[in-house]
Amino acid sequence: MTTYILTAGDARIGRLAELAAGTTTAVVVGDAQTAAAVARTPGVDRVLRVEPAPGAPVETCAGAVAALVADAEPALVLAAPRPADRVLAGAVAARLSAPVLTMVRTVAVGDGGVDVTRSVFGGIAEQTERVTGTAVVVTDGGAAGEGGSAPVVDAVVAPADPGVVVTATRVAERASVDLSRASRVVAAGRGVRRQEDLALVEGLAAALGAEVACSRPLAEGVGWLPHDRYVGVTGQHVAPELYVAAGVSGQLQHVVGARGAGTVVAINTDPGCPYFAEADYCVVGDLYEVLPALTEALAGAAGAGAAS
Repeated sequence: MTTYILTAGDARIGRLAELAAGTTTAVVVGDAQTAAAVARTPGVDRVLRVEPAPGAPVETCAGAVAALVADAEPALVLAAPRPADRVLAGAVAARLSAPVLTMVRTVAVGDGGVDVTRSVFGGIAEQTERVTGTAVVVTDGGAAGEGGSAPVVDAVVAPADPGVVVTATRVAERASVDLSRASRVVAAGRGVRRQEDLALVEGLAAALGAEVACSRPLAEGVGWLPHDRYVGVTGQHVAPELYVAAGVSGQLQHVVGARGAGTVVAINTDPGCPYFAEADYCVVGDLYEVLPALTEALAGAAGAGAAS
């Protein structure tokens, strides 16, 4: 039984290693430093490093990686949902004529094949599927690991002339955020009437030490927040200890993205809003009054604690 983990220059594969079974090989497209970091992940038995041609994007190595993995005919191939990692997974799946499974919750490898449980129908149901050949699974990579000591082998299979080179790189104006790692999240919905009023949400988030998130309309509709702040079926999936939904109606598309939250506080003027059926604490009120009051109360509590 063999498992291959694919990663394009990112050492955060801890959860993938936990899902692996049998002998586990990580294929790293990137530099020696990243390969060494991946080698420290517990559960990884060896690391194969593929280095792109100078100036070439990692995606140019997809065909070479596919050939490398196909020769081993693994039972399971794992990759994180990062853009370049998905390209590698797709190339491997095409080479092996294997299915690519997404929205995965659990993976179990047995003698009869690979059983994969994943969310379907927008997250309202779970479906378990058995793959008798190679299963290519795209799921959350997890964090970088420590404590492992796998050997690193340089696999020189990258194309010498990739035909594509990076001509320019521009840093995004807004910093990216990984909401899946946040312990506290304050999400804004369509109850926020103007973009400048997001300051109320940001104020509460700062008082709680939380990240700011939003429902789909605020990211993909009006563009008030970047896509990496959007929680929902096709956005981020979060599991914080505390999730505060301010002015979020609670449509299923959004709720599924935050279903892993420990404690949910919903704030809405409508006592019949769908989110109240999901929340642990329901506040019927105008977020324009509730959020400043909560922020002030938290600031007062913090000040009292510092004084004592």
